[in-house]
Amino acid sequence: MTIISWIILGLLAGAIAKFLLPGRDPGGFFGTTLIGIAGAFIGGWISARWLDHPITKNFYDGATWAAAIGGSLVLLILYRILFGNSRN
Repeated sequence: MTIISWIILGLLAGAIAKFLLPGRDPGGFFGTTLIGIAGAFIGGWISARWLDHPITKNFYDGATWAAAIGGSLVLLILYRILFGNSRN
């Protein structure tokens, strides 16, 4: 995948993760994209390392999307644990 497709995947995965975990999170287009891209990398690493399912480089692969969304969810949960009360 190209860097543009990683950014698009990250944006969409971050938006889906925010939809699944509504609440106060780092917001905006830029924050969602960063969480999604980082989540995609973390999800892919977890999938390849511990689940023995390496992620393909196909943009339309369901496992790639599941790993990206799962990684984004993990980052959102960690953000809420670390900084949840600081945005009151």
